[in-house]
Amino acid sequence: QVQLVESGGGLVQPGGSLRLSCAVSGINYRFNSMGWYRQAPGKQRELVAGITPDGRPTYADAVKGRFAISRDNAKNTMYLQMLSLKPEDTAVYYCNVAPDYWGKGTLVTVSS
Repeated sequence: QVQLVESGGGLVQPGGSLRLSCAVSGINYRFNSMGWYRQAPGKQRELVAGITPDGRPTYADAVKGRFAISRDNAKNTMYLQMLSLKPEDTAVYYCNVAPDYWGKGTLVTVSS
């Protein structure tokens, strides 16, 4: 059974930082692309950052220079380091293993 479990979300003040983790089990994902998505209230789910099997990252324009995606295949974990957080980053963050494996999400709230 494939499981993706996100952790690391929470409440943070504007300008703060968080690191999200996604623990993967039940699938050999070493040859799959992975990504972090987010869905804010009333909005569609959007891609935040992606990473190829060989570690090449891509980012949405809104998070370039602030977020960093990484993967540690030995630990079966993917990460999203988020810096300089803004209120508009508030959303439920989901991890994805291509093509269609999803976690249940972790809530990130950026507010003073």
